[in-house]
Amino acid sequence: MTDPVLQAYRESIDNIDAALVFMLAERFKITQAVGRYKAETSLPPADPGRETEQIARLRALAASANLDPEFSEKFLRFVIDEVIRHHQAARG
Repeated sequence: MTDPVLQAYRESIDNIDAALVFMLAERFKITQAVGRYKAETSLPPADPGRETEQIARLRALAASANLDPEFSEKFLRFVIDEVIRHHQAARG
């Protein structure tokens, strides 16, 4: 027997997880285009200034959403590192 309250929570979590996956996929489509552009125009794969700005922005958003800013920074750092890896690969 399944607890209907728990089942409802889990369905919501599953929906949110699906949305996150699709949002990340869309984000990576765009960042891959950025990587190709950077390779074509000889721009460096990483932009430390932009990364610092984005981390500060995300930490502030996290704080306003009552989400641990440390967690949000770790998450964004993971995503940024993956994007940079893709940008480096686009350079050939």
